[in-house]
Order: sequence, then structure tokens, then C-alpha cells
Amino acid sequence: MNGAEADGRRAAGEFQERLDAVLARIERAARRAGRDPGAVTLVAASKTVPVERVLEAVACGCRIFGENRVQEALGKIDALKSEAGIEWHFIGPLQPNKVRHAIGRFALLHAVDRLEVAERLDRAARERGITQRVLLEVNVSGETTKHGFSPVDLAGAAERMGALAGVRVLGLMTIPPLADKPEDARPHFRRLRELAAQVEALGIPGVSMKELSMGMSGDFDVAIEEGATMVRVGTALFGPRPVR
Repeated sequence: MNGAEADGRRAAGEFQERLDAVLARIERAARRAGRDPGAVTLVAASKTVPVERVLEAVACGCRIFGENRVQEALGKIDALKSEAGIEWHFIGPLQPNKVRHAIGRFALLHAVDRLEVAERLDRAARERGITQRVLLEVNVSGETTKHGFSPVDLAGAAERMGALAGVRVLGLMTIPPLADKPEDARPHFRRLRELAAQVEALGIPGVSMKELSMGMSGDFDVAIEEGATMVRVGTALFGPRPVR
């Protein structure tokens, strides 16, 4: 075995250890909440992670990857198109000028944060004869630096989007404020779950609240306890990201 092969095996082994630890955390959190761990989807947040390391993750059993830069994501999607069973999610805010590049390339867009983006997605999807699955990002905390619909505007936005034939709303997504303790995020996760229940009760055609995308490396345990169906985990799987 040469040095490169040894390094590759060591890296794969390290990733498998981190993946096992993350999966164990998911299971424990789900059990604490009386939930089925299988109802929680792990999205491996692979932003800035090179293709070689994504392949390590695939070899260890990861199948769903989340990206938040369109051009970087498309390069990886094309590079790994021969790998069967990989699903790509876009987990960052989508700029209007990137809509046509992104449409149809991602199984799910997690962070549709305004009507303008939804309407552009709708037009592009109908032109291609597809339906794009999306989540609505909600600015639960009200921070001015955060993207997303405000809680008071959410129901109206959902009704507008339900009328868009090219878009299928499957749920909500949020990012809580940075905090010293994971527990500090709990009220924000709980609020998203409550908002989803309120929208679901409206029975809007074309709108489902099946999915709640919330929780990242530092707080996904709490998010699962509060009802997350998707957790977006990067650092806990791939290690610290390089500084850009």
C-alpha cells in the first residue's frame, strides 16, 4: 500500500467514526422524544468539501448531501453523476439569478425565503415540465441578518405558493441565532414546529408541512427532540471548514 492509499483509508476510517457518532446522537435524541430515529433524515452539509471527501462519505453510506453555493454544487453533481443513489439538496439561500441554474438539479431546496424566488422557480419549472420541491425558510428569531419569511407573513406566503403549479411546498426550515448552548435554540425549533402545525391546519392545496429542516452540528439533538425531520450536519461529519 502506498502513502496515498494509506492516507485515503485513514481518512475514510475517521469519517466513519464521525458518521457513527452522529447517527448515535440522532438515535438517542429521537428515542428521548419518543420518535422513530428512521424518521430523521441526515443531510451531510458538504459545502467546501472536495469531491474526494464526498466520495469517502458515499463509501461510508451517506446518500444525501447539502450544498449552499450553486456553482460549487453543480460541479460536484456532475463529477459524481455516476454514483448511484446520491441525492442533492440546496440548503442555502437561492439568489434569483441562480434559479435557472438550480432548477431540477436538486431534489429539495431548503431555503426559499421570498416570493420572488418562488415565482421564478415556478416559471422555470413549468418551462421544463417539472415540479420543484421546496421548503420555506422562516426567520423565527426576527434577526435582521437572517433570511426568511417572518412568522406573521408565513401563512399568506404559503397560500401564494400553493397556487404555483411548478413548486411543491413540503415544509419549513430555520436557522436559530448563534448561542453558547444548544439548549438556547430550543424555543426557536419549537416555534417552527408550532408554525408548521398552524399552516398545516389551513389545508392549503399544494402545501404540506411534512418536513422540518432544523438543527446543525452543534444543536441537532435539540432540534430532533422538537420535531426535526431533517438535520443539516457539516462540521460534525467533515471536521472544521477551511477559513475563506
